[in-house]
Amino acid sequence: MNSETLVTKLNYTKAFRKTRLEVAQWVLNYPETFPDLLQHCFKTEEDISYKAARILEFVCAERLDLLLPHLKMFLENISKAHKDQAVRPFSKICLMLAENYYKKKNVEVIKVLNKKFKNTITECCFDWLITNQKVACYAFSMRTLFFLGTETEWIHPELKIIIEQNIAHLSEAYKAQGRQILIKIQKFSSKQI
Repeated sequence: MNSETLVTKLNYTKAFRKTRLEVAQWVLNYPETFPDLLQHCFKTEEDISYKAARILEFVCAERLDLLLPHLKMFLENISKAHKDQAVRPFSKICLMLAENYYKKKNVEVIKVLNKKFKNTITECCFDWLITNQKVACYAFSMRTLFFLGTETEWIHPELKIIIEQNIAHLSEAYKAQGRQILIKIQKFSSKQI
C-alpha cells in the first residue's frame, strides 16, 4: 500500500520546494518505502525519475543512513541519469557522502564507502564536469572531487586543469566556485610539502 502511495505522491509532486519537502517527510515517516524511492530514481525514461531524485536528495539530507545499505545500487546507476533534474540531486548526494566521509568522519559512511565506490563517485563527478550540466552540478562535483583528492593524489591536478580550462567561458557562479576550489587545492598542496 505504501508503495502505491509513494507513486501517487511522486506523480503529483511539483517543482516547489514545499511539495518536495512534504513527500520527503512522508518517506522519512515510512522508511520502508526508501528502496522503492530509489528504484523510481532510475526509471530514467519516465518523469517520475527526476521527481524521485529530488525527493531522494531531501531524504538523504535528513537521513543519509537510509542510503547506505543501498549504496552499491545507487552508485551503479547514477551515471545513467541524463536529465538535469536528476543529475543535480545525484551530484549533491555524492557531495553529502564525501563530506560525511572526509569532513564529518561519519563512522557509518566510512564503513561502507570503499575504494570502488569512491572510484565510481570520482568517475561520475569528472564526467559531470566535462559535460554540459547546470552550475550547481559543477559546484557539487568540484567540491566532491576536492574531498576525494585529499586521499587520491591524481585527482587535484586533473580537477585543477578542468577548472582552469572552463573558468574563462562559463558562468560567474562557476568562476566563483572554481576559484574557491583552486584556493583549497593550493592550500592543501602547500600543507603536503
